[in-house]
Amino acid sequence: MKSIIHPLKDLFEQLGLASGHAEITQFIAQHAPLADSIVLAEVDFFTKDQRDFLRDELLKDAEWAAAIDLLNSQIRIPPPKNLKA
Repeated sequence: MKSIIHPLKDLFEQLGLASGHAEITQFIAQHAPLADSIVLAEVDFFTKDQRDFLRDELLKDAEWAAAIDLLNSQIRIPPPKNLKA
C-alpha cells in the first residue's frame, strides 16, 4: 500500500486557509511559538471543524497526520524577528 504524504500547502487548503507559501509562513509566524503544553488541535485560532479534523486525523494516524505533525513542529519554533506578525 502506498502512503500519501501531503505538503503543508495541501493541509492549509484542506483546512480552508490561504495556502500560498507567503500565507503559510505568515500564519505560522503569527501563531508561533506555541507552547509545548498546548495541543495544536485545541487552539482557538482554528474553528471547531478545523480542530475536529486535526484531532481525528492524528488519532487515526490517517493520511494527513504527517502534514499535521509538520505544522505542529513548525508552529512551536519562534519565528525570525523579521517575520513576526
